[in-house]
Amino acid sequence: MSHHHHHHQMRGRTLLVSVLINSLITVAQFIGGLMSGSMALLSDALHNFSDVISLLISYVANRLMTKKADFSKTFGYKRAEIIAAFVNAATLIVVAVILIKESITRFFAPPESIEAGLVIWLAIIAIVGNGFCALAMKSDSAHNLNMRSSYLHLLTDMFTSVAVLIGGLLMQFYQLYWVDSVLTILIGAYLVYTGLLLLKSTVKVLMLFSPDHIIIEELVKRFTAFPEVNNIHHVHIWLLNEDEVHLEAHIDFKNNIQLTEFNSILKKIETIASEEFGINHSNIQPEFDRCDNKAVIVQD
Repeated sequence: MSHHHHHHQMRGRTLLVSVLINSLITVAQFIGGLMSGSMALLSDALHNFSDVISLLISYVANRLMTKKADFSKTFGYKRAEIIAAFVNAATLIVVAVILIKESITRFFAPPESIEAGLVIWLAIIAIVGNGFCALAMKSDSAHNLNMRSSYLHLLTDMFTSVAVLIGGLLMQFYQLYWVDSVLTILIGAYLVYTGLLLLKSTVKVLMLFSPDHIIIEELVKRFTAFPEVNNIHHVHIWLLNEDEVHLEAHIDFKNNIQLTEFNSILKKIETIASEEFGINHSNIQPEFDRCDNKAVIVQD
């Protein structure tokens, strides 16, 4: 438990540092965009500002995760990070669409004069800042949707700043103002793609869909292999969050067994559920000669 709590503290600190760095980048790029006349810099500032909001949401969700369950919140705030990831994925897509729309407009009407030197230096600062924050989140992003959504925001922000830098260099030396728009459109398309993938993952958790790695037919076959078990029905399997897979099921026994015998079988079932299917929370209801729907999946 203390190890898990330590992870939450580390994630919280990483998110908070990222909020501060991105806030400074946003202010610098906004002022620089006004001074240089660069729409690319202003759009990157908008992107960074959306990241600040997303990172704040992720930070609050991370803090809520440490709160204990109580009588009014029996699961506590274990889904706070999933909701944060959903919001972040949605905003990622919205920001990408705005960037693409703005880039298409700028492609057909490129500016005549931009202070490219200022654009280049501010883009470099943004690349370094976002790159540092993304690197700090990389390990956690592999197994936490909330951190993954923040990581993707920062990573795409860094790529956008790279596009701004390339655009700044081409404007400085070749006056090719349209290149910046093309690069931003490509990055925006990538943003939409990654955002949709993340949105799909969070929706599956929020809708209580069964995890992809669990084949319910195989689970039923394993549980009904016990000679004492007649059938298993009323099965529900869902992800509470990325760490907890829950199983709820009714098991119909062939004989009116004693509670001690059921406890022995239950222990074996829970071992199979954990070791073979990755289920760490099981709620099994024993039944004998009960008249109810014996279908594996029952619509409540």
